[in-house]
Amino acid sequence: MESIFDEREQYQYLTDREIFLKIWFSPREVFKYILYRNYDKYVTALLILAGVSRAFNKAADKSMGDTMSLWAIIGLCVFVGGVVGWCVSSIYASLINWTGKWLRGQGDPKSILSVMAYAYIPSILSLILLVPELSIYGVEIFKTDGDIISAGVSSNILFYGALIIEAILGVWTVVLLIIGVAEAQQFSIGKSILNLLLPIFIIFLPLFLLGILVSK
Repeated sequence: MESIFDEREQYQYLTDREIFLKIWFSPREVFKYILYRNYDKYVTALLILAGVSRAFNKAADKSMGDTMSLWAIIGLCVFVGGVVGWCVSSIYASLINWTGKWLRGQGDPKSILSVMAYAYIPSILSLILLVPELSIYGVEIFKTDGDIISAGVSSNILFYGALIIEAILGVWTVVLLIIGVAEAQQFSIGKSILNLLLPIFIIFLPLFLLGILVSK
């Protein structure tokens, strides 16, 4: 316990602003600070916003605009997506902690959930890009064959530019998740990737196989 206390004292205090800025370029420093200081400020809000972001992506992937109005989609993504996102992340953190024990990992579900919440910041930022997309295209971006051509060249450049930025933010979110879990469980990067995948295989692979058997 004494050695842990001494190690905590080595970490300089970070303001909220520094945490949100340094997570982009010095993620290990931020994650170590979160873990050693038991910093959990904004965790719930970040998990809810991450859920909202994922919900909008799924709404577009599933072409919900074919059968639902824009306001119905927004309401569903904001209220249901936020709650479901928080629940799913909490369950996922517990599963990561569980499977991590098999690999002799450290940490606990709360610390893993905290680093996950801050790792989601890039994907949450993509919600800002959604505002101009909705104002220009409306429900069309959620349709199978949505009309995004008639908006004009400049608007289309904005749209496809936003898609590229969202993809980059998505990749960086995955990178931060890997680094965050590695710090929380004292894993190498390779083990962290493995442990992020293990819960998915354990939960979804049996369900997938069961679905195949039922469909026959």
